[in-house]
Amino acid sequence: MATKRDFYEILGVNKSAPADEIKKAYRKVAMQFHPDRNPGDKEAEEKFKEAAEAYEVLSDGDKKAKYDRFGHAAFGPGTGGGYGGGMNTDDIFSQFGDIFGDDVFGNFFGGGGRRGGGGAGRARGQRGSNLRIKMKLTYEEIAKGVVKNVKVKKHVLCNTCGGNGAKDKNSLQTCHTCNGSGQVRRVTNTFLGQMQTVTTCPTCNGEGTTVTAKCTACKGEGRVYGEETISIEIPAGVQEGMQLSMSGKGNAGERGGPAGDLIIQIEEEAHSELHRDGLNVGYDLHISFPDAAFGTQVEVPTIDGRAKIKIPPGTQSGKIFRLKGKGFPEVQGYGKGDQLIQVNIWTPQHLSAEEKDLLDKMNQSENFKPNPNKADKSFFERVREAFN
Repeated sequence: MATKRDFYEILGVNKSAPADEIKKAYRKVAMQFHPDRNPGDKEAEEKFKEAAEAYEVLSDGDKKAKYDRFGHAAFGPGTGGGYGGGMNTDDIFSQFGDIFGDDVFGNFFGGGGRRGGGGAGRARGQRGSNLRIKMKLTYEEIAKGVVKNVKVKKHVLCNTCGGNGAKDKNSLQTCHTCNGSGQVRRVTNTFLGQMQTVTTCPTCNGEGTTVTAKCTACKGEGRVYGEETISIEIPAGVQEGMQLSMSGKGNAGERGGPAGDLIIQIEEEAHSELHRDGLNVGYDLHISFPDAAFGTQVEVPTIDGRAKIKIPPGTQSGKIFRLKGKGFPEVQGYGKGDQLIQVNIWTPQHLSAEEKDLLDKMNQSENFKPNPNKADKSFFERVREAFN
């Protein structure tokens, strides 16, 4: 899979650029690589789509914040990027045509700016709305990544009419106002000469066709309420609250319009023994006083299963041991966290008379008295010590 370029680099702006500067930069890049200015140039077309993907994210406050924090990983791999990864030029003009304006395309490109299947300028129906779902994941699923098959109730394409909303092929006719182009042109005389403007056809709303009899299954909407099983690929290392997006997996649009996106919000299922701290995993190990004094070997839980660690003689309460690489991976990165194990010495709460007598005798020994010359280390000092 090719590595995506940085969105700010694509548009030639920095992270602090305001919305109007981002919009201006996108317009400039899109005009440069517009397909009508570069006919047959596949590289230019890809850069045109690339700029649209960048603008879709950076022009949206929520998406921009996620991108600034997590980069491309915020929207998940294998999901179309969650920001138009599967866009074609029709999608781009459907969503961002207002950035350029119909006049710009009419004057500079002869009205060929909007491209649609079967006719220049033909717009599709209304875009479907986004859907949001929550997905709860275990530590093991987060650590390794997982593919989940989820049944989603939503608007789906009408199989009876194929999404066009017509009862049959005879009920779908070419618009007489625009002759199927989806646009109407007007030439006006100005002091600069003749100016041609191109606007969306008011009769067919840019679709190029009109419906004389509606589909009985969808009542002319081109979609019905149903259910779809969607395979969702969750990358390893995601965190609570992170949102992934699957382009085109939301509600189907009306009359063949593009589908919305499916937004997946990540939730972490609490682990019975471990707790998470960023990329690291924490575990509280409780051992007896004799084990701390004599030393022992214990088995501890990890994300991958169980692991054995050695407790040396004389281990103090609060001591932190580290299992390198036993934490969570970075999302689409190469780093990996560790597991930190904090030792807690268990103090018995109920003692027999014999046990009290033994402890009282031990308490008289200098070996059992705290060392006043050795101050207790802070938690952060113990953590630093574990990483050395």
